[in-house]
Amino acid sequence: MIKLIHTIIALITALLLLNACSQEQSPVQASINSEDNIMNLNEIAEEYVKLTLKIGQHHSSYIDAYYGPKEWKPTGEAVDLLKLKANAANLLSAIKLTEVSHEQLQRKAFLQIQLQSVVVFIRQQLNEKISFKDESLGLYDAASPEINTDNLDIVLKQLSQLLPGEQPLNQRYNEFQKQFIIDPAKLDAVFQAAINEARQRTKHYISLPEQESFTIEYVNNKVWSGYNWYKGNSFSLIQLNTDFPIYIDRAIDLASHEGYPGHHVFNSQMEQHLVNNKGWVEYSVYPLFSPISLLAEGSANYGIQVVFNAEDRLAFEQEVLFPLAGLDASKAKKYYEILSLKEQLSYIDNLVAAQYLDGEINKEQAIKLLMKYSLVSDKKAKQRIGFIEANRAYVINYNLGQDLVHQYVDKLTGAGNDEARWKVFADLLANPKTASMMK
Repeated sequence: MIKLIHTIIALITALLLLNACSQEQSPVQASINSEDNIMNLNEIAEEYVKLTLKIGQHHSSYIDAYYGPKEWKPTGEAVDLLKLKANAANLLSAIKLTEVSHEQLQRKAFLQIQLQSVVVFIRQQLNEKISFKDESLGLYDAASPEINTDNLDIVLKQLSQLLPGEQPLNQRYNEFQKQFIIDPAKLDAVFQAAINEARQRTKHYISLPEQESFTIEYVNNKVWSGYNWYKGNSFSLIQLNTDFPIYIDRAIDLASHEGYPGHHVFNSQMEQHLVNNKGWVEYSVYPLFSPISLLAEGSANYGIQVVFNAEDRLAFEQEVLFPLAGLDASKAKKYYEILSLKEQLSYIDNLVAAQYLDGEINKEQAIKLLMKYSLVSDKKAKQRIGFIEANRAYVINYNLGQDLVHQYVDKLTGAGNDEARWKVFADLLANPKTASMMK
């Protein structure tokens, strides 16, 4: 009997110890479970920054920019992903319990949505199978609309009429494009002229820090055409990929998208208004695969038409850029007529990415679809597939992001003039919103 009693006591003790271990809490969880020690938004923001930096040890592209305290950068071995996932979940619980003033409601909403994306990204790194649509919603707070290729076929027919011939349409289009290639020897002069003009126009409407500046580099062997590496203190390194010929329209596109009023301005506005002026440290880190990227890419694409409306752009191209590039300015009007039509095909990237990543089509089929609907060469299509493989659902941020930003600005300005549009656009850059927050 005594032996039986000792056995029962030992079993009860073991169960109590097991229960205690299962309830062991991280510092974040312990904090949010204490009514006297609920985390405030600043504390959550700091933990969020440190968490994303630790996740960056598992994926070299996750942290696109960081200009916060150097001592927060992790050293040594990477923390286990399961522990990071638990920390992210705990921070989400904490932010839901955190009460904020009316002035900080938008800050809380944005940070909460960013944290939700952190959990989804970690799940991906743990090799959980997530559909393209769920990945889009989880990482970027938005999902691409359904794409009907019948509508794209109508655009192809219109382009075919403008570019008659017997060859496949993508070959005819690329042959037409050859007339507008910027001579590599003249590329820097053309790009410098485009970015300087975009900068002057942007400064007329957005107050930029006095020290803001950038450096331009021409690089090779990249899956992207241009990239802005924001370094902090309003300084950017802008890289242009010269693997493929660069056409004249790309001068303004890249100057505006990567520079003014695109990524360079967006990052410097966040640093100036939110990090420096308000002390909101969460904006000192930029996780690439997160909702902020939809706004970053969407505003950078939409910003092209904000800084250059169609009429202004055509005039500047004909008067300045075409002559600098040694191209025939009399062909500019038809060139942009065709480009405007081709722009209507942009959502094919989303369709191809979804079908390819979800396993509905193979790589060869994906390449053929891009060649048909993006009108690119086999080599260019393979580069685009490389981008999709590396960045997955990120492709939605360009076209869908642009459309959502455009709709948001139009909603607040109606038929407003350029000044009204600039005002709303500038406020969005300085006070970021995710896709669902812009509805």
